[in-house]
Amino acid sequence: MTFRSCAYEKEVGQALKDGHWPEGCAPELRVHVGACASCSDFVLVTRSFQHAKRESLQESPAGSPGLLWWRAQLRRRNAAAERVSRPITIAGTFAWIMVLLMAVVFAVSQYNHGLHWAVWWAGLEPARFFLFLSGDSARQDTNLLLLIIPGLGVLALLSGLAAYLASEKS
Repeated sequence: MTFRSCAYEKEVGQALKDGHWPEGCAPELRVHVGACASCSDFVLVTRSFQHAKRESLQESPAGSPGLLWWRAQLRRRNAAAERVSRPITIAGTFAWIMVLLMAVVFAVSQYNHGLHWAVWWAGLEPARFFLFLSGDSARQDTNLLLLIIPGLGVLALLSGLAAYLASEKS
C-alpha cells in the first residue's frame, strides 16, 4: 500500500465518477491504469463500491424522507392510542362479562322456578313493596326478591351501557 498518489488519480477518479470508465476515457489513461498499481487498485476498489451500491439500491429502494417520517409518526400515534385505550377496553370487557353473568344468573333462577313468569308477575303488587319497606320482619324474607331483582336489573343495565359506550367508535 502506497501513501503517494499518482498524477493521473484525479482524472481516473473523475472518469469513474462520471461513468466513463473504461470506454469513455482516453486510451492513454487506460494504458496508465494498466501500468500503475496505485491507479489499478483505485479503479478496482471504486468499481467494487459502485457495483455494491447499485445492488443495494435495487434490493431495497429507499422511500422519500417525508414518507418515512410520516410512517414513523403514524406508528408512534397508534402506539400511544393503544396505550390510552387499554383501560377502556378492560372496562368494556368487564361490562360484557357482567352482562353475561347476569344473563346466566337470570336463566338459572328462572329454570329453578320452573319458568312460571305469569305467576310471578301476578304476585308482584306495588302494595307488597310498601309493606316490605314498613319493616314487617315476617314478610321481609318473602319480599327479598323485590330488592334483588331490581338491583340485578340495574347492574345489568349499567353494565350494558358501559359496554355500549366502550365499544362505540367515534
